[in-house]
Amino acid sequence: MDDITALILDDHAAFRRGFARLDDARDDAELLAVWEALALHLDIHAEAEETILYPHLVRHGDDGEEETEDAIGDHNKIRDAVAESKLHPVGSDKWWAAVWKARRENSEHLAEEEDEALPDFRRHAGVELRAELGARWLTFYGEHKNGRDLRFADKDPQEYVRDHR
Repeated sequence: MDDITALILDDHAAFRRGFARLDDARDDAELLAVWEALALHLDIHAEAEETILYPHLVRHGDDGEEETEDAIGDHNKIRDAVAESKLHPVGSDKWWAAVWKARRENSEHLAEEEDEALPDFRRHAGVELRAELGARWLTFYGEHKNGRDLRFADKDPQEYVRDHR
């Protein structure tokens, strides 16, 4: 049984390791290899959360609407920074500025999610629901390997909350 919150935390750990690998990269080819994989994972993860986790949290959390709105806004900032990085040569100052923006936004998002949204979700979601959503999470990643059929488009946070209440 895979609890969705554990799977999300596994992704969070992978993001931290990915950004640390960027610190260790020694040339543009290494930077590109690390960043392409990390950026894709960040984008897929946001889509997975918006498809599977947040529709439940927005309806059942103590602060579900506020946490969801904040998370969708964070995902937009991360997506925008990832997209910005793709407009510049790897290793250039503008590329690094976009990557660092993604890193800062992601670090802030992970902390908020781990300290607020996930504990709120755990308090309101039974083990069965967490396992069911965990299975959906794994299926989502399988179906959308390499970002297949995903748009990675920003969403209006207030509209998302209204649509999922």
